[in-house]
Amino acid sequence: MSKVERWSERLLGYHFNDPSFLQSALTHRSAKGTNNERLEFLGDSVLQVVMSELVFEARPDATEGRLSRIRSSLVKDTTLSQIAAELGIGEHLVLGSGEKKTGGHRRASILADAVEAIFGAVYLDAGYEEARDIILRAY
Repeated sequence: MSKVERWSERLLGYHFNDPSFLQSALTHRSAKGTNNERLEFLGDSVLQVVMSELVFEARPDATEGRLSRIRSSLVKDTTLSQIAAELGIGEHLVLGSGEKKTGGHRRASILADAVEAIFGAVYLDAGYEEARDIILRAY
């Protein structure tokens, strides 16, 4: 088992059946090979559904506009980059040489994208319920 897989199990509480999903989720587009952009797209959608469900259940009397504002406050990049920092995602990112030199492993947007990509990777690896559990633990 690789260092990144051990990290995933320890901090995310999740073992990937297909470790290539995790590797792709942690690979920025500046690096060679399969990157995390498609997983980020999917993970963002899963995150939106999970948070929508959570807010909908927690606020039964809220209007649609209020629900949208609450969800938006939960899924913004600053929140996601904070989650990434707490999980230590930056030290596991695969970056191209330019991003490495400019501190890409600390850049908020790259960290936020990686968190969404991990959610997408878990969704593909194990399905909605497991991705939901990971998201709720992360928050």
